[in-house]
Amino acid sequence: MWLDNMRILRKVRYLYKKLLRKLHGLVNYVEIFATDVLYDRKKSFGTVCVAVTLLPLSFLFALIVKLRHLLYAKRIFTSDALGCPVIVVGNLTVGGTGKTPVVEKIARELNERGRKVAILSRGYKSKGEPQWKAFIRWMTHRNEPPPKIVSNGKSVLLDSEVAGDEPFMLAKNLPGVVVFVDKNRVKAGHYAINKFGVDIIILDDGFQYLPLRGHVNLLLIDKTNPFGNKYLLPRGILREPISQIRRASYVLLTKSGNVYNDSIVDTIKSYNPNAKIIECAHFPRNLSVIHGNEVNPINILAGKKIMAFSGIASPDGFENFLLQNGSEIVYRKRFVDHHRFSKNELENIFNIACARGAAFAITTEKDAVRIPKEFEPPIPTYFLKIDIEIISGEEIFEEAISKFGATTHN
Repeated sequence: MWLDNMRILRKVRYLYKKLLRKLHGLVNYVEIFATDVLYDRKKSFGTVCVAVTLLPLSFLFALIVKLRHLLYAKRIFTSDALGCPVIVVGNLTVGGTGKTPVVEKIARELNERGRKVAILSRGYKSKGEPQWKAFIRWMTHRNEPPPKIVSNGKSVLLDSEVAGDEPFMLAKNLPGVVVFVDKNRVKAGHYAINKFGVDIIILDDGFQYLPLRGHVNLLLIDKTNPFGNKYLLPRGILREPISQIRRASYVLLTKSGNVYNDSIVDTIKSYNPNAKIIECAHFPRNLSVIHGNEVNPINILAGKKIMAFSGIASPDGFENFLLQNGSEIVYRKRFVDHHRFSKNELENIFNIACARGAAFAITTEKDAVRIPKEFEPPIPTYFLKIDIEIISGEEIFEEAISKFGATTHN
């Protein structure tokens, strides 16, 4: 009898895990399908039908965005000013502009010039307050909890699951810079000033965050895919109309290496004749082993068979880096942006890669923080460390940094 019960229990557990895997696969398929529609990556009967269905919602979203901007312009909604300079870094589109390395570069430059820097992030896909706690707090009129401190400038205090991928990356790479996560970045800004004495704030992914007034707006535009199909969400990748370029103090054209697209400059100038334009390119610095300190030059990939896997909005650039450095991608696996890997799915893709003769597995720095610590890859696994290089308008970038680079300001 006892043995029969144990067999039944094992069978139920097996079926439960199988169901979870199938549900996980279904969710992943739906997310990838939605991404294909947003970016117009695939043209099929299904994607075209969904795209047409989403058009009215896209027009409705555009109206809501325009109304929101109007309410702020007429001061019906007001923006708060903090007691220190605020540098807003953001984009018009969802994902894919290479924003995090730019934020890192700006924060490092300011920190090296003696500023006490804080980065405020909303912590996209970070683990937030449970709904039941938020409801009880609302019912009892309790104050909002303080922002999550990802880094106090000395130590990284939260992991990527709690903090979010980008805030965790920034905290890890920027000793001396404090990093906060909170949806209410006005509250987070006051907290940073009062509790940590910061004298300059970088608002990460803040171009659409109108409640906090910025002193300077740095707008990032991907030169390889500036505006997608030019539709707003949910039909396209735009978060607000292209005309909002007019709010930018500086425009950073990212991924500009070997890309010739002069029309984008004309578009920028048509909406914002006074915008100062900087062109920059992402380039690979090295290969860093996951869960370790080993660092290797990029050229170890030359002539090698590799697996490339990632969960980012625009994986083409990452994969092209690997191909340009002489590697042969024998297996590539693309997940949706911010996908959190499970041990089982990693084991599955590594089994396929090994069967195809891959000598290395390469991912992005953003993805590396989401690889479970307990996963032990069967082949050497590295993430590609990316840096930003200014290729045009270096004097303009220096001007922007120098405005806030001194420890005293007016």
